[in-house]
Parts: sequence; C-alpha cells; structure tokens
Amino acid sequence: MTANETTVKTPRGSIAPLKNVAALMTMIETLRDRGFGLPGIGVFSGDSGYGKSVAAQYAMNRTGAIYIEVRHYWTSKTFCEALLSELGQHRPRGTIASLMRDILYRLGDAPDRPLIIDEADKLVDGKKIEFVRDIHETTQVPVVLIGEELLPKKLEMHERVHNRVLDFQLAQPCDLEDTGVLASFLCPDIEIDADLLEDIRSRTSGKARRIATTLHEVRGFARNHGLSKIDRASYEGRIFTGETPVRRRGGRN
Repeated sequence: MTANETTVKTPRGSIAPLKNVAALMTMIETLRDRGFGLPGIGVFSGDSGYGKSVAAQYAMNRTGAIYIEVRHYWTSKTFCEALLSELGQHRPRGTIASLMRDILYRLGDAPDRPLIIDEADKLVDGKKIEFVRDIHETTQVPVVLIGEELLPKKLEMHERVHNRVLDFQLAQPCDLEDTGVLASFLCPDIEIDADLLEDIRSRTSGKARRIATTLHEVRGFARNHGLSKIDRASYEGRIFTGETPVRRRGGRN
C-alpha cells in the first residue's frame, strides 16, 4: 500500500485501499522529519464518515503510534489516565501532576513515536487542549490531532497551540475510483456498473461509511434476486444518504 492511499475496514476485517490516508501518512512523515526548531503538531480534519478514524488506526499499525480516542465525559484526570494506559502503565493512579510526569517520561523514551489523538475536538471544547501543548513541548513527539471539520477553526482560539501546528490536512470524500475499490472488497462476487457506483457516491456525499453500508445493501439485493451483475436501472434497494426516512402515503415506508 502506498502513501497515496487510505483504508476503510470491510465487514470481513480486510482493508480496502482508498486515497484519503495519503494526507495522514504524509503528515506523520512530515512531523517526524521536521527540521530543528519546527513545531511537531499536525491537524487532520474533515466531515464525519470520511474514514478519519480508520485511517488513524491504519497509521497506528504502520508507524507504531500511540492512539487514543477522547470521550465526551472525560475529565483532565481521566484523559491522563487513559493516555497512560495506552502507554502501558497498569491502572494509573495519582494526581494530575504525577500522571503528567509519568506521561512525559514514557513518551520521552521514544521521541520519534507519533501520538495520535482522535476526537480532539472534545479536548478543545473541554478546555483541555493545553495538555497537548505541554506534552509536545516537553517530549517533542509528533502529535496528530484528528477531528471534525471545525477543529482548525476551534484551535485558532488557542493561539499557543495553533502556533505549534506544522501541518493541516483535510480528509476528502470518496471519488468514483474509491467507490469502485470498496465495491470490489464488499461485493467481490457481483459486478456493479459504473452508473450505479456513481449514483451511490453522489447520493452518499462520498462518505465512506455510507458507501460501505449501501454496498452491503446492494449485495443483499443482488443475492436475493439471483443477480451477478447489477446497474442503476436494475437496483431497487436503499441508498443510505443520511436523510431521515419519511413515511410514504398509504402507510408504507
């Protein structure tokens, strides 16, 4: 797999090579190879459903990065405990100061090992983003913040963090080629015409998660109707656009 590809997990656990992770993998290499004195924080953002989290997990496996996904309900202490757990410390306990000391010690042992923080918006919203700056400033490890499309704008309100961002990358929607690759992984026994693939891509707004769900529906429809080939005209199943279903006249959905 090249750095010009991204990945989406299929229900079988295999990996579909898409394009989106190029930005993330290139970002990590940029942060690792940065010159002396340059900041080492990267921001990878975009709409929900573009496959950012799966790309992050792929990057973790390829680079040996520490990966943590922030939760809404986390306090500052919970964040520190969760990160220490990912760093291998069993049942971390102590004050926030002592937990941070242990985090800095463990991260400092491998300054080239990236730290990927998913759902980083929640750190900004919860006024905990300064922890990230402290971690980066002290250890100099590459830090990747992953979040929704407004994350870069939110970081502007925290100038000391924003000034330390070396690279911003935006996740992109799937194109027709990506949709075809997903189809070959999710529907290997069915030939799906390009007109149906384009209809799916367009109506799902190129969101990998919705495309994958729709392709699962296409496969079921084709199997139920004994079809080995299907196009837009012959497909009568659902396309998951994200819109709320509306009851039709006569009481049918």
